[in-house]
Amino acid sequence: MNAISTPVLPDYLSEDILLHPENRKFPPFDLVRLLGTVFDPTAGCRVCILVDFDEPAELIKDFTFLSHAGFPVQKNAHKHFHQGLHQGAMEQLGMTGGEMFAYRCTHGSNLDLADDVWDTAGNHLSLDRDIYPNYDLILCISTFSATAPLTAKARQYGFRGATMHGLNDVILNSGLAVNYHEVSADAEKLRLAMTRADSIEIDFALEDGRILTAWLGLGGQDAQKSHGLCLGKTPDIANLPAGEVYFVPTDARGQFPMKYEDGTLGVLDVADRCIIRSTLIKGNQATIDAHNARLADDPMTGTLGELGFGTQVLPVSGADIQDEKVLGTCHLATGRDDHLGGDILPSMFKKHENSTHDDILFAPHKTPNFNIRQVRMKRGGQEEILIENFRPARYLMDALAG
Repeated sequence: MNAISTPVLPDYLSEDILLHPENRKFPPFDLVRLLGTVFDPTAGCRVCILVDFDEPAELIKDFTFLSHAGFPVQKNAHKHFHQGLHQGAMEQLGMTGGEMFAYRCTHGSNLDLADDVWDTAGNHLSLDRDIYPNYDLILCISTFSATAPLTAKARQYGFRGATMHGLNDVILNSGLAVNYHEVSADAEKLRLAMTRADSIEIDFALEDGRILTAWLGLGGQDAQKSHGLCLGKTPDIANLPAGEVYFVPTDARGQFPMKYEDGTLGVLDVADRCIIRSTLIKGNQATIDAHNARLADDPMTGTLGELGFGTQVLPVSGADIQDEKVLGTCHLATGRDDHLGGDILPSMFKKHENSTHDDILFAPHKTPNFNIRQVRMKRGGQEEILIENFRPARYLMDALAG
């Protein structure tokens, strides 16, 4: 009788690394490896870099921002991407171009970009006329995410690209140093484990002993994945670092906790897929009042547009773009979801500045005041536990081992 072999998980999914992801070893960041893997084929492609400033005309001219204090994201874009392209990466990958352009900072996640853009000679150009139609690969390394607007423009003009907002040294040396074929394979395993779910329930344990439960209806939809590969010639935008399985909720109800930027904690009540009110747990009542006023003025700002699950084992970077991709975490997002195949469009908001896509990440470092006690998936007649105490449950680990 033949022994049944037990699948062996890769080292980065070992118990020790899951408990201490900061101990995972990564190869050095390699621009050629990253772009060659994410965008194969690259030969014949013309590439450019977009960055953002409040005063783009002044700061991008002659790379003036390099002599100013601050601008860490833009300086990383210049050092690791612009210089990297011109110091051999374009030649090795068969690409041309390598120009850097600057647009005006949107000050909001996934807000549409103004058309104005400037080159390093100080020329005032148009994104629609001079950039989108003339480049095959566009790398947007910015302060705020531009994934949603660039996804729409990629479909319109036919380019591929990547968004890497909040780029810092931790991200460069971990989330952008991984093997994206492995990331894609793991994301697909977890996508198959969750696809066509009918609903997801999340239990949140608060410090005061309360348990809040949020229910999200998914209607049996196919799960989608952000896996970092943008291959062939199909117009698309990769959000990097990648590693996520996500859904567009069709319904939602219940309650979940929220940690605001100033540290205030609130309980959000949800009905018919929308946040309808926030109630103070601890912190600044004025923060809660401001959120409630925004919900009353423009209810679309409270619509839940995404439910996502991380699929990678990565160290905490301090930037949600990477930290929401960590296995064992999950996130909700409010606002526009047209870039995810959803039905919430920028035109549906009362004000342009409200049409953001804002992630609400639940992770130990981000929300230490409450715990994800359990995440459950219902699919057909089955119920599976996905996450317990910010750790992937056996069902997900078995899927990764498959």
